[in-house]
Amino acid sequence: MQPDPGSRNGVRAGDVVHVGRSASVQFDGSSALLFRVIRVHDRPTYDGWTWLDGYQLNRNGNAVKRRTIFVQIDGLRPVARRTSAPKRVSVPNTRPYPASSQLPRQRN
Repeated sequence: MQPDPGSRNGVRAGDVVHVGRSASVQFDGSSALLFRVIRVHDRPTYDGWTWLDGYQLNRNGNAVKRRTIFVQIDGLRPVARRTSAPKRVSVPNTRPYPASSQLPRQRN
C-alpha cells in the first residue's frame, strides 16, 4: 500500500484490506480475512510491520469480530478506502405532540 496524507504507514482508519499470507503467515489459506481498520498503532515495532485494530468482515462486509493484528504493511491488499467522513443526515422534527411552549397555560 502506498502512503497518503492522513495515513500512518500507508494504512488509515476506514480502509478495508485483504489480510493474507503476504501480510503474515498466520493468515495463510483459509485463515485469510477481510479487515476494516479502525486504528493504526503508533508504537515502535519492526521495520515494515505494524499493529492494527479493526473488525474482521464476513462475505457481506459486516463486522463479525473485533481484532488486533500484527502485519507487514506491504502484504496488505487494499479492497476499499474511505474517501471522506460519513455524512450526517438531518432528521426533521416529527413530534407527535406540540412543544411545551405551544401548550395552553394551565390555570391554578
